[in-house]
Amino acid sequence: MSEIFSKRFDYVILGGGSAGCTLANRLSADGRGEVALIEAGKDYPPGSEPADIRSSYALGAAFNPAYHWSDLKVRLSHNPTNEPDRRTPRFMEQARVVGGGSSINAQMANRGAPLDYDEWESLGARGWGWDDVLPYFRKLETDQDIDDDYHGKDGPIPVRRVPEPEWTDFSRAVSQALTDDGLKPLPDQNGFFEDGWFACAISNKDEQRASAAMGFLDAEARKRPNLHIVSETTVERLISEGKRVTGAHVRQRGKTHEVRGNRIVVSSGALHTPPLLMRSGVGPAGDLRDLGIDVVADRPGVGANLNEHPTLAVSAYLSNGARLRTPDRRHAHIAFRYSSGVADCGPGDMYVSVTAKSGWHPVGIRLGSFLMWCNKPYSRGRLRLASADPAAEPDVDFNMLSDRRDYDRLTQGLRRMAGYFDHPTLRRIARDPFPSAYSERVKRIGAVTTKNRVLTTILAAILDLPGPVRRSAIRNLITMGDTLRDLLGDEKRMEEYVRGNVTGCWHPSGTCRMGAADDPMAVADPSGAVYGVEGLTVCDASIFPCVPRANTNIPTIMCAEKISDALLAEAAA
Repeated sequence: MSEIFSKRFDYVILGGGSAGCTLANRLSADGRGEVALIEAGKDYPPGSEPADIRSSYALGAAFNPAYHWSDLKVRLSHNPTNEPDRRTPRFMEQARVVGGGSSINAQMANRGAPLDYDEWESLGARGWGWDDVLPYFRKLETDQDIDDDYHGKDGPIPVRRVPEPEWTDFSRAVSQALTDDGLKPLPDQNGFFEDGWFACAISNKDEQRASAAMGFLDAEARKRPNLHIVSETTVERLISEGKRVTGAHVRQRGKTHEVRGNRIVVSSGALHTPPLLMRSGVGPAGDLRDLGIDVVADRPGVGANLNEHPTLAVSAYLSNGARLRTPDRRHAHIAFRYSSGVADCGPGDMYVSVTAKSGWHPVGIRLGSFLMWCNKPYSRGRLRLASADPAAEPDVDFNMLSDRRDYDRLTQGLRRMAGYFDHPTLRRIARDPFPSAYSERVKRIGAVTTKNRVLTTILAAILDLPGPVRRSAIRNLITMGDTLRDLLGDEKRMEEYVRGNVTGCWHPSGTCRMGAADDPMAVADPSGAVYGVEGLTVCDASIFPCVPRANTNIPTIMCAEKISDALLAEAAA
């Protein structure tokens, strides 16, 4: 491995997540450019992936601490008072493994709406309108169900939908309730951009995950002599010579090395790309000087504009026949989007994923859920550098619900979800609905451990007891006293609950956004090149001008496809 640190590469990619895997494949494909991909987590070559990563059921991998950055903590909700900010930072799962989030996420192949990308262009990301990005969405996928002008047939990521005969009774009952409520069934969430319910498009083939690592770093790609994958190696800071970035200091097995390249591409994700830039002197000049960091480029937008989809859920106890019992099969068969009607929020501004299994453990098997989020959020947070020490995680504040529109839509959505559980087809199979939150207590018991398996087995047995016992267990052991009736009947209690329990969808983005050259808060130009320095590109969800109406994995791969083309065109010029 030492020869890696004595070479000079054409491209050094820092971060092996969805964007990094895509870039590594496309930039090495012609065999001419030497490409190094550096990743802090483990690499699992084809066929060696652990069972929970391969699994079609995503939540085992999602909450396995083996694949996480172990010290990352964030603040979530906005503090609406003038009192001192007492919000306690809480752990946030962020992937540390080749493939990044695509190796542990929910496998949702959601593009977002044309409106999202036209908005990107209006915000200064010229050339990123819907007509510009659609070819790259098509390029990345092989759609196994639909053959039309919206979909690709020869891309590295297989996309499919779970057929209706394989749905649980819970999924079927929800589809009936939604239809009765006036939402129409859509044949394709990524080709018909209107309100309705649909079978979820998923990055999955033959009941196995299809991550960016599996799709872009397959056995054939790994045979390329010009592609070098360096795992379990952390990036400390970039190396600059004047205004040109020429490499990075990386740490492997306790030793620091230099890796050099003609073009350095940072693809470390929306929460880790900004601190790497700031540690390297690219960011808000005043903040950097306060930490003793020499300023290479004053870019105040680094770490600003933090986007996320604020999320809440409503769950219910499922009757025995309505549950998903096969461990490794899909748990989310359908989803729906709707327009809230709240002023200035636009169409399709709310999204709900319907899950027939709400956790990997015995309690999760018994719960069906509506996981609801603001598909078009307006609150913005910020990320700051806490220390110049490369081992220190950043100070992350999502500031969710700081824009009242986000709060109003979540409370409206809770009422709507409670109404669905009152539909006759759902009442027969889904009992005792309750507000469900990803609290610290739920987070602890959601970690994949033997202890948690034992505890949830005991609680599951209690939930199977007659109704009064089950309702008491839900109130005293799961919701800690909160009931839907209490929340829906008391605005003050509703606000306390929503602000205290809102979480995100693991969709952080926007912290190094693209924009026009005359925009002081823009970090990168529309090719991903960072303003104020040479030789440095950013390519991951941090460059989104705003988060699209979508899970962020497929849009991130799309961005990497497009920026790969821009880098290759630059090299050929």
